[in-house]
Amino acid sequence: MTPAAGVGFKAEHFEEALAAPAAGLWFEVHAENYMVDGGPRLAMLEAVRSERPLSLHGVGLSLAGAEPPDADHVTALKKLVDRFEPELVSEHLAWSRLDGRCFPDLLPVPRTNEVLRRLADNIGRVQDALGRQILIENPSHYLALRDHQWSETSFLAELARRSGCRLLIDVNNVAVGSHNIGYDAAEWLGAIPAGLVGEIHLAGHSLDDEGSLLIDSHDQPITNDVWALYDAFIARVGARPTLIERDGNLPPFAELLAERERAQAALDGSLALAA
Repeated sequence: MTPAAGVGFKAEHFEEALAAPAAGLWFEVHAENYMVDGGPRLAMLEAVRSERPLSLHGVGLSLAGAEPPDADHVTALKKLVDRFEPELVSEHLAWSRLDGRCFPDLLPVPRTNEVLRRLADNIGRVQDALGRQILIENPSHYLALRDHQWSETSFLAELARRSGCRLLIDVNNVAVGSHNIGYDAAEWLGAIPAGLVGEIHLAGHSLDDEGSLLIDSHDQPITNDVWALYDAFIARVGARPTLIERDGNLPPFAELLAERERAQAALDGSLALAA
């Protein structure tokens, strides 16, 4: 995919998304929302895909789980990939399934050698089934787990090396984790190998009810701190496809496009410096 900025597609913005004149604009959707046999949802996505590039972002493969990815889920994902031919396919470094039960969250794991092997195997299974490379997103952190054997950035780099995947770096997740468990966000981003970065996500966050934890809520504008981290990151790694995520408190489409244009200006500046 050309290193341009995109927006998460929402049905509420269907007509405006189709009519948007922005050069290079692309859209990303959560794959699980379109794992249906037909109907208006798929028809909308067909219309969007006819005008703009698409990216599929999964939330349900449970790649870090103790069991291999659910075969029916992988089959449904492949059906979407074959139908819409997305530019990018991505998933999370998390688990959400156990003993046949599915949990509505992206749950964390310790960064151990065993988990690394399991993740690499599961990513390999998915990539073999899809016949293509996928990207893996770094998680948000709300508590410091024990028993880590790897730093997070080294773990991600080794996972990519072993599995052949690339990385989706969510800059907001880095900012949230920095606040919640106390690492340096700029140092974290500085340790990610540039050649492994295939996509970037930007989103807003909010404080929990007690005002102590930051929550990766995707329901607020992107903060100035996250913008600053993003600017420094692409200055180092170069321009990468960048998505503006918004899932709650959905604003007018024009507000999302304004955030998208801010990201696009940063990408254009990075491309101009590289020329």
